[in-house]
Amino acid sequence: MSQSGAEPAHEFRAGLEFDVAALEHYLAANIADFRAPVRVRQFPGGQSNPTYRLDTPGASYVLRRKPPGVLLPSAHAIDREYRAMHALALHTGFPVAKPRLLCEDNAVIGTAFYVMDFVDGRILWDPQLPELARDDRRAVFMAMVETLADLHAVDYVAIGLADFGRPEGYVARQIARWSKQYAVDAEVAGRVSAMEQMIDWLPRNAPTAEPAPALVHGDYRLDNMMFAHNEPRVRAVLDWELSTLGDPLADFAYHLMMYRLASGGVRGLLGADLAALGLPTEREYVAAYCARRGLAELPSLEYYLAFCMFRLAGICHGIAGRVQRGTAVSPEAWKYAAQAAPLAELAWQTAQGV
Repeated sequence: MSQSGAEPAHEFRAGLEFDVAALEHYLAANIADFRAPVRVRQFPGGQSNPTYRLDTPGASYVLRRKPPGVLLPSAHAIDREYRAMHALALHTGFPVAKPRLLCEDNAVIGTAFYVMDFVDGRILWDPQLPELARDDRRAVFMAMVETLADLHAVDYVAIGLADFGRPEGYVARQIARWSKQYAVDAEVAGRVSAMEQMIDWLPRNAPTAEPAPALVHGDYRLDNMMFAHNEPRVRAVLDWELSTLGDPLADFAYHLMMYRLASGGVRGLLGADLAALGLPTEREYVAAYCARRGLAELPSLEYYLAFCMFRLAGICHGIAGRVQRGTAVSPEAWKYAAQAAPLAELAWQTAQGV
């Protein structure tokens, strides 16, 4: 309550409101140190699962929920997010927010959700890091790549995630998944010829050997992590919806794509003067990952980059589908939707060089 006795003003985007009193009652019964009232403020980001900050007299939390409406099967897997984060928080020192609870009862706020501790820090959106001094930028990149390498080194069996996915055949399954997803979304978002070329090319040109499987994030990028305010340290890796067991090289290549992408709906470094910005080159970045993991090289990296561009194009095409269906949760969704065709074309161009 404010001193005037008025209720705090909640901030929701249209169509993504929920019953705050019902949430307060549920949290009071399920979080030992919880104290009402809650002030809710929805974060502007989040293409898939709406995310909210919950401020209370005693602490701040973050709530992520499935969006309302008709959802595609297996999409918006907040239970998987919660499980991955819980295992990492409980058994490792890997930087994740502490999960508090998972609620799969739609009756509470209308959709399933989970709550985690709020991590104080800063999110950096543009890989050119314009808000940082030149001499500070390289350290941020090294923190990013070393954190991803550390994730891939986690013993997923030891932390209870042996059944978190099928570790073999990850790339083949991803190609099949996004090919099917594309077919579904093409009905409303339109056809993209380069996507269809990639759907044909990828299975026929897949590497014959896979690296040892690992716990993979699935959407590892600069703006999916929280950095400390005054040092280049990752405080928490965010958004674990696409995490699974799979191919760490595919996970790394997805992150490495920032070097091949121009800034648009998806921000990238293509055309940037890396030396002037104080950023490592792509080759140096690959070498840093290899050094952290004790690897001599990353075989078939160009194939993996083409695959990851196709996958990101599929994600953006899916966002275009949500825009057309009216279920997109971010006001920036149209920017990502517009990237589907250019990303597919870039994937096809990369494939020609493999």
